[in-house]
Amino acid sequence: MKKLFVTLRPYQLLLLIFDFLIVNGSYYLSLFLHRQFTFSLALIKFLLVRVPFVTVIYLVLFTLFHLYNNVWKYMGFYEIIRTVFCAGFGTALCWIIDYIGMKANYFLGLNVMPFVVYVDAIMIIAFCSVGIRVMIRAYRTLKTESQMSRATANKRIMIIGAGNMGCSLLYEMGISGYRYGLPVVLVDDDNSKQKMRVRGIPVAGKINDIPALVKKYDVNEIIFCIPSASAERKREIFEIAMSTGCSLKTAPDINEFKNMTANESFSDKIKDVDIIDLLSRPEVKLNTEVCSYLKGQTVLVTGGGGSIGSELCRQIARYEPDRIVIFDIYENNAFSLKLSLDRRYCGSPAVDIRIGSVRDIERLREVFEEYHPSSVFHAAAHKHVPLMEDSPYEAVKNNVLGTYNTALCANEYGVKNFILLSTDKAVNPTNVMGATKRVAELIVQHFSKISKGTKFAAVRFGNVLGSNGSVIPIFKEQLANGGPLTVTHPDITRYFMTIPEASQLVVQAGGLANGGEIFVLDMGEPVKIVTLAEKLITLSGFEPYKDIEIQFTGLRPGEKLYEELSMEEELDGRKKTENDKIFITSPLPIDDEQLERDIKFIPDITPDNVRDFLKRLVPNYQPKK
Repeated sequence: MKKLFVTLRPYQLLLLIFDFLIVNGSYYLSLFLHRQFTFSLALIKFLLVRVPFVTVIYLVLFTLFHLYNNVWKYMGFYEIIRTVFCAGFGTALCWIIDYIGMKANYFLGLNVMPFVVYVDAIMIIAFCSVGIRVMIRAYRTLKTESQMSRATANKRIMIIGAGNMGCSLLYEMGISGYRYGLPVVLVDDDNSKQKMRVRGIPVAGKINDIPALVKKYDVNEIIFCIPSASAERKREIFEIAMSTGCSLKTAPDINEFKNMTANESFSDKIKDVDIIDLLSRPEVKLNTEVCSYLKGQTVLVTGGGGSIGSELCRQIARYEPDRIVIFDIYENNAFSLKLSLDRRYCGSPAVDIRIGSVRDIERLREVFEEYHPSSVFHAAAHKHVPLMEDSPYEAVKNNVLGTYNTALCANEYGVKNFILLSTDKAVNPTNVMGATKRVAELIVQHFSKISKGTKFAAVRFGNVLGSNGSVIPIFKEQLANGGPLTVTHPDITRYFMTIPEASQLVVQAGGLANGGEIFVLDMGEPVKIVTLAEKLITLSGFEPYKDIEIQFTGLRPGEKLYEELSMEEELDGRKKTENDKIFITSPLPIDDEQLERDIKFIPDITPDNVRDFLKRLVPNYQPKK
């Protein structure tokens, strides 16, 4: 108590004085309301004698239940319950003392007060104590809102979704003084919420009413707050919101919400809507039983520190392997990945890093000898098309020889599953990168024939949104610099998938493989790159070709206008797996002996004959002049 009074702030001292008057005056008021006693000198003396212990009882209870060191600006239901409890418990203690005093004939010989007086005292104390605190909160909130509304008058916000997430965001905006912006309207498709208000903000319409409501309420920013919405419904809502020209943002999704720490808030997680949210399709549903081959096993991921390799490690960790071995030539990304996995899974699975190159067969053998992995996911590769046109021999050494070395070690050490990450650029390739990945597919098919215990398979997919070297990060950087966004050709199209989707497919393929297959994902319709650029500009609140220009620079070396997922010869044997989004193409005939001879010829390749070497292995490789 002494410490409390020494550190009292002015508003806390005022609360103490007010509570002193309330707890003592409540009994006078109750007696007056019920006219139970005629006011007399004896009654006044009786009530005055009670002042010390009444004051001590209530104020000690208020102190013990932290009613003086609460931040009343944030007062809620929990604080109200505590105040009511203190009023009730304190009054009960006063009745007990009054009763004891009556029996001892201590308090001037008066009888204990009628029970109704004590009941009324509870209600009066609770009502007045809560009321003064509500008034403090209201005063501070109105004062802050008045100040901040002027400061944020130019940022008027619409919130899509009047559910738990939208209400939580409104609450946080309010207690932070609307520093982020001023919410002016809510929209929700729930009929029961129409024409209602949440913290004073009207639910003025449904999703389809967004364009009209933006104009009516002069909105310039829209925040999406429906974390449970399906990917398809999200895209529909985003398209409607984008048509308004407002800046579009989104609150955290379900996974981000679950992983939020105690120091984080919803408003901290508000972010720009990613172009990926507009392109991603429904998540590939994995059969967990098919993926059970990873449980309790040691898994090696080459190129595990890369954008795709790291997500692959995260997906693998979900299926309870005993150990994940990250094999990569670049240590920084691998180390960051290990830290994040250890933080999330607390050492189960164990995560080890081994630095090295897939070009180095002896280093690979050292790692295989140390861990004897049961599954290998081969993600290490050079993937940048224009750069590999300039350094074709490096692409051959890394993508062809590296794949051969890793597959050879997998076969030598009895690995159960070997999965190669391939690309749609391997189909009828026109560039070095695509041709080398096609050779990598042939190597997998070759080892599938000669191996007695290892299942070799490849997974072929399109462009991965957000991966290193993909078009999206380039566009974002150009946009941050004020434009222009550069596109090689107005008609160029690509298949797109997200990094998690690609990684899930790879994990699933490991369980579906029997050996020699090339797994292909049903990737829907290809997307024009220029459409990506236009949507990204619109998402940022700008108008394409007016605020931000799009320039066409011409096709780069080795670049095609469109990509294919399967060769014509593969389509006849194409089969659907138990997952209706995943297909299998049958392997085409290859000359295994010639392939072995060609691989051994790699050290003798020169920059002058590297493309001839690739054309010999991949007859449909047609390099662009």
